[in-house]
Amino acid sequence: MKAFTAELHLQTLFILNDKGQIVSTREHGRSPGPRFALVRDAFRSVGATRVDVVDTVAARVNAFANREPPASDLHAEPVHAKQYIALLGGRVHFGPAYIFPDAIAERGDVVPVETISQLERHFRGWSADELPECTPIVAVMEQGHAVSVCFCARRSLVAAEAGVETALRFRGQGLAARVTTAWALAVRASGRIPLYSTSWDNPASLGVARTLGLHSCGSDWSLSD
Repeated sequence: MKAFTAELHLQTLFILNDKGQIVSTREHGRSPGPRFALVRDAFRSVGATRVDVVDTVAARVNAFANREPPASDLHAEPVHAKQYIALLGGRVHFGPAYIFPDAIAERGDVVPVETISQLERHFRGWSADELPECTPIVAVMEQGHAVSVCFCARRSLVAAEAGVETALRFRGQGLAARVTTAWALAVRASGRIPLYSTSWDNPASLGVARTLGLHSCGSDWSLSD
C-alpha cells in the first residue's frame, strides 16, 4: 500500500500556485475551491488559503495552520478551527480521507464507460466533454445503461479521487462498493494512486469505505463560500 500524505491529498483536491495558494479545484469545470483547506495525517498538517483571500488575512490563517498538530483523532476538529472560522467565515466541510489496501479483488461484472450514451438514461447531468477528465470511469450496467458509476472526481498526474453515483432505484444493493473497487484497479493501472474521501455526515459514503476495508489515513477540513 502506497503511503498517504497530507500533501498528496491536498494536491489531488486542488490546483495550487507556486505560493501554495488554492487556484481552483481539480474537478471538471474548475470551481474556485474553498477559502481555506487543511489536510491532516498522523504526521503533519498542511493548509492552503484560496488565491483571492486578502494577504493580511491569509498570513494570519497560515500562522495558525503552521502550528496545527497532526491528527491523532480523525474525528476531532482542528485545534485552531475557531480561529479559521473567525478570520474567514464560510461553511465547514469535514471528513476522513482513505487509501485502498494493497490487495483489491477483481470485479468482472463492471465495465468501462467510454461514451455518453452509456450514462444518459440514469445520469443526465453528465456531458460528453467530462469523460476525458474523469477517466477511468467504470459502471455496473443494466440493459446497456449504467446504473452505478465510479469516476475520477479530481485527478492529478500522481493520484485520483473517487466520485461515486448510483441511480436512486438501484441504491442499497452494494453497487457503489463494486464500482469503486473496479475504479481503484483501473486507476492503479493508469499509474496513479486511488484515493477516497467523504464527509462525516454522509453515512452511505462512509459505509462504502467500511465495506471495502479502506484505510483511514487523514482528514480534510475546509471553509467554503
